[in-house]
Amino acid sequence: MALPSSIDLQIVTPDRLIVKEQVDEVEIPGSEGYFGVLPGHTPLLASLAVGELWYRKGQEKTYLAIAFGFAEVLPDRVTILARLAERGEDIDVERAEAARKRAEERVGVQKADVDYERARVALMKAMTRLQVASRFGIGGRSTLKRMHPQG
Repeated sequence: MALPSSIDLQIVTPDRLIVKEQVDEVEIPGSEGYFGVLPGHTPLLASLAVGELWYRKGQEKTYLAIAFGFAEVLPDRVTILARLAERGEDIDVERAEAARKRAEERVGVQKADVDYERARVALMKAMTRLQVASRFGIGGRSTLKRMHPQG
């Protein structure tokens, strides 16, 4: 059996389908660390962490903020079921910045009634949203630059 030449990527949240595209490569924030997927990857099921997911079509990369859920990887398909998934252009930067400030304040306060794990996760989500939103300006897309050898 021949190796597939692309990956059918689907990213779904409880609210809607975020991405349904044929892509060349995906990098996913797994709970055990980031991992990359190319066509023909060994099947696996992984839990997701808070982080930045990117996928590549040709020379163009698209970035998303992802939080929690699962990734099913098959040789020709990757399905992401995420609690949160946002494209760079869909992120409200002012809201994310306000969330970051609130979370930093909660993390920095020594009070018995503060849920530090929840505050830490809120801070990670806000920071990831801001990173994705500012990654390459509006749109969350980047064209890879080819490096030419020095001659």
